[in-house]
Amino acid sequence: MAQYFSLHPEHPQPRLIRQAAQIMRAGGLVALPTDSAYALAALTGDASVLARIRQIRGVDERHHFTLMCRDLSEIATYARVDNAQYRLLKATTPGAYTFILEGTKELPRRVLHPKRKTIGLRVPDHPVVSALLEELNEPMLTSTLLLPGEDLPLTDPEEIRDRLAKQVELIIEAGYCGPEATTVIDLTSGVPELVRAGRGDLAPFGLTAD
Repeated sequence: MAQYFSLHPEHPQPRLIRQAAQIMRAGGLVALPTDSAYALAALTGDASVLARIRQIRGVDERHHFTLMCRDLSEIATYARVDNAQYRLLKATTPGAYTFILEGTKELPRRVLHPKRKTIGLRVPDHPVVSALLEELNEPMLTSTLLLPGEDLPLTDPEEIRDRLAKQVELIIEAGYCGPEATTVIDLTSGVPELVRAGRGDLAPFGLTAD
């Protein structure tokens, strides 16, 4: 049965952040709020947790996972970023964007797209997630908490507990978390391509949702 932590949305309790990190280091799967929708989060080193996320989400190995990073320098460790891409990332992070980029050898092959060798990366703008990333001292592998057959991600931590208490180790509540997922931008071709319109504004990329 999942543990349930209530954290302050602006000043999360360090004791609970440390406990959450311990759960993740032990192979735990966490449902947590972000600056967009709720997400499932785990550490990259555990292959079994990856399979559990796919099972909950109802997705196959072609699903793009997202690596949540603390900052741009951490993104550059796990993805190949040229000067033009870096400028775009610098202008739009932290924020509700996920960027598709080519992964580096720092990442296990199993977390990359099997054909493209790409992964989603982002720097979230949420005090709880930022505090957890600092405590972990490494990125988190995440996926939007969107269940099979549903149009919107789960947003209510009580509902998440009712539906997923036996499938995750920890549920974090930290105030309101909206239903809108991140905007996903593919940067692999050299020109920003819209994959999914979400909470992040498209204007910095010269894109529209039409």
